[in-house]
Amino acid sequence: MTTQSGEPDEGDGIEVPLPTLLARAKDVTIEQLHRRLGEEGFEEIRYRHGSVFRFIDAEGSRLTVLAERSGLTKQAIAEVVNELERFGYVERTADPGDRRAKLIRLTERGVRGQVAAARILGEIEQRWARHLGRDEIAVLRRTLESIIARRGA
Repeated sequence: MTTQSGEPDEGDGIEVPLPTLLARAKDVTIEQLHRRLGEEGFEEIRYRHGSVFRFIDAEGSRLTVLAERSGLTKQAIAEVVNELERFGYVERTADPGDRRAKLIRLTERGVRGQVAAARILGEIEQRWARHLGRDEIAVLRRTLESIIARRGA
């Protein structure tokens, strides 16, 4: 039996694959993050905006760098940057190293949103630690870091 989303029903005795569980944990976390961001006045921030917030340098980054780091095309990251610019989270400034190029920089509001997201994610992890135990979370962290370091090999 499957659920409406096409996932195996956990009650039917079929073990859910670990990658599916990891994806579900990420979905739950992202939902909590965005709900809390909205409560704190950052209601425009969406999942796709992480492709900028997660990869931008403190002094700003070129569009091409954001595209490379996020794995998106230049066109796709440009759409995200345009949206964030409309919302007041980023601005474009001249690159001091090459006046023809532009840097994408977080505005004061963008920095506040980035800081709020980091704090909220830390609070989510702390809640997990209280529920599951700090040792369990430490093991989970080391295991996930190892999987990522090996790129799934």
